[in-house]
Amino acid sequence: MDFDLPESAVAVRDGVAAVAAKYDHAYWSACEDEHRFPSEAWRDLADGGWIGLCVPEEHGGGGQGMLELAVACETLAASGGTAAIFLYILTPGFGAMTLARHGTEEQQRRILPGIAEGRTQFCMALTEPDAGSNAVEIRTSARLDGDELVVRGQKIWISGVENAEWMLVVARTTPAAEAREKLGSRTAGFTLLLVDVKAALADGTLSYTPIPKLGGNVVTSSQVFLDDVRVPLSHVVGPVDGGFPVLWDVLNPERILAAAGGVGGAEAALRLAADYASTREVFGRPIGANQAIQFPLAQLKAKTELARLMTYQAAWLFDQGRPCGNETNIAKLTAAQVAWESANQAFQTFGGMAYSKEYPVERLFRDSRIGKNIPVAEELILAHIGTQMLNLPRSY
Repeated sequence: MDFDLPESAVAVRDGVAAVAAKYDHAYWSACEDEHRFPSEAWRDLADGGWIGLCVPEEHGGGGQGMLELAVACETLAASGGTAAIFLYILTPGFGAMTLARHGTEEQQRRILPGIAEGRTQFCMALTEPDAGSNAVEIRTSARLDGDELVVRGQKIWISGVENAEWMLVVARTTPAAEAREKLGSRTAGFTLLLVDVKAALADGTLSYTPIPKLGGNVVTSSQVFLDDVRVPLSHVVGPVDGGFPVLWDVLNPERILAAAGGVGGAEAALRLAADYASTREVFGRPIGANQAIQFPLAQLKAKTELARLMTYQAAWLFDQGRPCGNETNIAKLTAAQVAWESANQAFQTFGGMAYSKEYPVERLFRDSRIGKNIPVAEELILAHIGTQMLNLPRSY
């Protein structure tokens, strides 16, 4: 077994780190406080080729895989851009990776060069008010009308709509009851399609309302309303009525990138805590010399390394075209937990000063908490591990 990162991933790590070094904690805190997209960092990453990593070379990208993308996401988060992992989840993950694997030649020619150049951004619309983690129960419909699908429904917690040119929408082209009866499966009848966001906003068939939220405000999360959005059949990704396997090939990368962001977020918090504990003196010595401070941080560093290994394994399996659901879920679970625990321990290490916006600990504290809930709640991951890996009875 070879645990060395391939040269391609090392180059990505070093390249993204060089760009990220230009954007310190103060930059990311300012973007957060101003609810501002980090356009300067986005432009620098795109110009360096670090956004188009998984765009095939023939479309202007780097032709890399999920491992390199995960390393890029981790590195950006570790630099302090803990909410900036959305830069990698939304466009390279939902957009480039999905189209590179499942898009038609026409879709790839039309969209991928723009992603590689940083001109084109993506978002994805799956979650609904009454169908959060239970994606099978989504109600957004897409009915056939000539050579178009007419999409109607409501989505929630859709991040990045305000900057997106394209939205990957999951809709039902066959109602649930009919799909079970005629197609033989509760996961049949789903279709993935590409909505031209700017055009739909312009004609009034798509609208969105931002949701005020605790953190992660470098991107907006919104309720999205689709009121008879017309989508050409040429914008369908994968087969009509057979989109669920394609959807899993979107969700696994999302979870891997979320795990990578969690690992990077843990590193960012631990670095802040270790630096502070090394210089902050109480009772005549650095507080980091006290085992009550040092040992919890050391324990979390060990957990971070374990989460990193699991994330890299999941990414490697995905790139090999092998089943990776178990590894992906374990990576996401452990990385989200250690990111939150590290931010929480950093908060404790800073003492009362952690509550001040003078330090970025409060931002990392807020950014890290949501990872335990998205893109999938840890309770559902534990249910997956229990039923799929331990063969325990289903509870849902």
